[in-house]
Amino acid sequence: MYVGSFTAKDGGRGEGLSVYQRNPKTQTWTLVQLLKDLADPSFLILDRAGRHVYSAHGDGTQVTAYKIDEATGRLIVLNRQPTSGTNGVHLAIDGTDRFLALANYATGSLALFPVNQDGSLGALTDLATMKGEPGPHRTQQESPHPHDCPFDRTGRYIVVPDKGLDRIFLYRLDAARGKLTPGDPPHVVARAGAAPRHVAFHPTRPFAYVINELDSTMATYEFEPDKGVLKPVQILPTTPSTYTGNNTGAEVVVAPSGRFVYGSNRGHNSIAIFAIDDKTGLLSSVGWAPTQGSTPRFFALDPSGAQLYAANQGTNTIVVFDVNQATGKLTPTGETVKVMTPTSIAFK
Repeated sequence: MYVGSFTAKDGGRGEGLSVYQRNPKTQTWTLVQLLKDLADPSFLILDRAGRHVYSAHGDGTQVTAYKIDEATGRLIVLNRQPTSGTNGVHLAIDGTDRFLALANYATGSLALFPVNQDGSLGALTDLATMKGEPGPHRTQQESPHPHDCPFDRTGRYIVVPDKGLDRIFLYRLDAARGKLTPGDPPHVVARAGAAPRHVAFHPTRPFAYVINELDSTMATYEFEPDKGVLKPVQILPTTPSTYTGNNTGAEVVVAPSGRFVYGSNRGHNSIAIFAIDDKTGLLSSVGWAPTQGSTPRFFALDPSGAQLYAANQGTNTIVVFDVNQATGKLTPTGETVKVMTPTSIAFK
């Protein structure tokens, strides 16, 4: 398990990028490596072959590539590349492991890098800038703020929710030239002030789910993979009707079974659980699971989908839950991993 953290940004208290190994006898995580000479390694991703890790860096201007030692899981830095932007917040790798995309939050752009055969990164081949009218929030939507950039299931399109512009942009990857081509249409407009943050795709059906940060909602979209078109069909709150406090949405994950969607709430400090209608893709609320900590900026399902790991940025913990495969509900296992300001998790 590879864990990113804030070391300076947003009150970061982390020390760097942490590598944990699962003890098969005790079923607990043990720290085996801490890479300290990294500023704000806040988002991590593994390539599809499970041989390399890549990190974006908070308020930084670089992206870093690492090689995984197969025997120990430890990391060796391969190289770094400038991102032509500031505050990389999300990374994605295409289906062939040949290209890496990075969202520059502060400077409103999407950067594209070729991945070399040894896992190192080549120089940037394209940079797309988000354009449009800022949303109504005076401090959080003053300019473009792309916050996510996953590929769709076909690997042809990169989908970019932009928190600042209340838009979700789509780009087609031209793998032959290493270029980004705007979709047709180039974007879909979200509700004013919603601030779309992250998107997750259904594993087998043409549906996508977007968590909106500022209005704490989960939106359902129909997705036409042949045309690269998103169509909004539903929006639901991510907090209970009885909750009257402040909240912002953060992460969204679709279960590997395609039966449930999960979203994290910072403020309510919970994981919202939704069931998916297999025919329509529409959501219905199942309930909420407290994350037993504050500010769950990130969470992830383990590769089997049997457990959920909630990264509580504010209370320096990763709390582990068992996932009920029939109901989607979460039960704490009692295991907590102590990590300072955890902001992302990637599993090998």
